[in-house]
Amino acid sequence: MVLHRKKTEGADWLPLSAGERAVGIEVLVNGPLSRGELARRLGLSAGSLTRLTKPLIESGLLMEVAEEAGGAVRRHGRPSQPLDIVMDSHDFAGFKITEDMVYGVVTTLRGEVVERHSTPLTTPDPDEVANLLAAVAREFATRRPRLAGIGIGVGGRVEGRSVVSESVFLPWRDVPLAALVEERTGLPVVVDNDVAALVEAESRFGAGRGLARFAVLTIGAGVGYGLALDGKVVRSAEDGLDIARRWIVDPAGPLAADGSRGSAVALLTIPGICSQVRAALGRELDYEEILQRAAAGEQPAARVIDEAARGLGTLVAQIANFAMPEKILLAGEGLGLMDVAGPAVEEAVRANRHPHADPVDLETKISGFHDWARGAAVLAIQVLVLGVGGS
Repeated sequence: MVLHRKKTEGADWLPLSAGERAVGIEVLVNGPLSRGELARRLGLSAGSLTRLTKPLIESGLLMEVAEEAGGAVRRHGRPSQPLDIVMDSHDFAGFKITEDMVYGVVTTLRGEVVERHSTPLTTPDPDEVANLLAAVAREFATRRPRLAGIGIGVGGRVEGRSVVSESVFLPWRDVPLAALVEERTGLPVVVDNDVAALVEAESRFGAGRGLARFAVLTIGAGVGYGLALDGKVVRSAEDGLDIARRWIVDPAGPLAADGSRGSAVALLTIPGICSQVRAALGRELDYEEILQRAAAGEQPAARVIDEAARGLGTLVAQIANFAMPEKILLAGEGLGLMDVAGPAVEEAVRANRHPHADPVDLETKISGFHDWARGAAVLAIQVLVLGVGGS
């Protein structure tokens, strides 16, 4: 059973011209905006703005609102009133796939999460994964009948926002995931690397909003990095290729499973940290217990976490040195080490920066997998509604 026909109401928004897209993005990210302010931001005349906004209003993407006393907003008024996104017109589902779980959310057009779901992934078979995603989407649709599209984030390389050419955590090669899920749901589907999707969401609606240069570094099961310039994610042929295995942070550091020494993967990931402690103790400890022992000063946990913190600080400093971002966001489920060894991270950042360099604006967000799923939903909004970076 499909949720909608392929021709959804949301498809009436497409294709947008470059000018319409610029208006839509500006209102989506910063609205409500008066027509005068919108024209000023985009460098448009009043006549050009009217021409560009008319089809967006007629399609149901934008609406005119009224500012009441105190700045409150109501929905009815004269044509001179500010413009805003029609928040309840459509919802979008986002999914993050790990090696053993699927995390899903539903968001509004501004990326606000209104539903959450998680379910075990019992098999990596692509058809079964697509069946599971479709089942969750159908469950979402029972409560959110305006579901208009799906975004999916995977740890790996994705071609054409549709085919998973290879995955870091799943035994996949050239899996047409978007087509598999579209066949089962009847909804348009966008698939991308999970880090790229997270950077998209944070640059539009999160820590990087309004910044010209914004970087994201994630640590957890792996290490990810992304850069956004003026709200647009910088893409490269290396996206999804697990390049952190080649980021040598400490040449004398620990060995990774692939034999590399002192890489970001060996030093910073949860599996890498657990492996180091296991080798020292001869038994397994989970990540949270390692952090607790490190906080209490117990060895070898304290040494391993201190080395990880210094490695993280070194990596942050190098990102600041070369990319010169206005802000770096640290995210991921592995950032509990900041609570235990934050001063060591800060010390390593300072040690690897010029003494007269600007301080690094470092924001920490210990995010769960639902945050990654939100990133996928925002990516779907960008591509399916606004036609941004559709290939």
